[in-house]
Amino acid sequence: MNNFFRALWRVVTLPFRLIFSIIAFPFRALRHIGQFLNEELPEDRPLIDTFSSLATEEATRASLWEHVDALRMHLLRVVIALALGVGISFYFTVPLMGYLAVPVGGLENLQAIEVTEEVGVFMRVALTSGIAIMLPYIAFEIWLFAAPGLRARERKFGLLGIPLATILFLIGIAFTFYILLPAALPFLGGFTEIEQSWTARDYFGFVTGLMIWIGLFFEFPLVIYILTSIGLVKPKVLAQQWRLAIIIIAILAAAITPTIDPVNMGLVMLPMSLLYFISIGLSYVAYAGRRRNMPETETDSP
Repeated sequence: MNNFFRALWRVVTLPFRLIFSIIAFPFRALRHIGQFLNEELPEDRPLIDTFSSLATEEATRASLWEHVDALRMHLLRVVIALALGVGISFYFTVPLMGYLAVPVGGLENLQAIEVTEEVGVFMRVALTSGIAIMLPYIAFEIWLFAAPGLRARERKFGLLGIPLATILFLIGIAFTFYILLPAALPFLGGFTEIEQSWTARDYFGFVTGLMIWIGLFFEFPLVIYILTSIGLVKPKVLAQQWRLAIIIIAILAAAITPTIDPVNMGLVMLPMSLLYFISIGLSYVAYAGRRRNMPETETDSP
């Protein structure tokens, strides 16, 4: 009889328990998120001890494979999200191609020489758009993988950096399209009196490649700020090594630029160099904040 009444009680109270669970779910989720963000890690082990334990401790090797499996799942979700973003982009890729072709007078001024060129250009623009759409989620997956190994302060900085990373990436794309391209295309198209007849593959390859790389490099100040905040980078080192940084930027610009002329390379180098010096300033700001939050027993030189 007692079992009957207990079962009856569960049936009668089921709707109320469901309603309570639905109402309580966001509060429980917020509590778990708060605990995760504020959880402090145990004391770090020296790196050499970690590597030596891989050969001697079974538990360490098992933990390594768990991390590898977790990375595989994060990468799988990133690929699925990217495929979803590209699928969404299919609905507006053609109008987007027309908008990107405005600097050359529209799609009708471009040519497709190869049989599969139009399809290839369509997919390239859709992929670029899909990356831009899904960038916040991709950044969140990267943070989610790294967060268990970070301290509480580092987790919060990384989480706050996700929307900023998206904004900076979009600013880099806008900078490329509205500033770099209007300055570069007339010069490149009128350098001699040879009649210009650009193919769609070359034009969209040039535009989308430049957008992606400049957009990614616009993330550099944010990355430096976060790395300085968690103590991995010091502003003094960045300031002292600016000549080496310019050389590295020149190499990167030469690799990014789809043509071999120094004009395109210079157009890419200029914003990258400016962003590097901006990163130095932000690194000093982050370092000053880190010094204020340091325990008095810790000493650190810039």
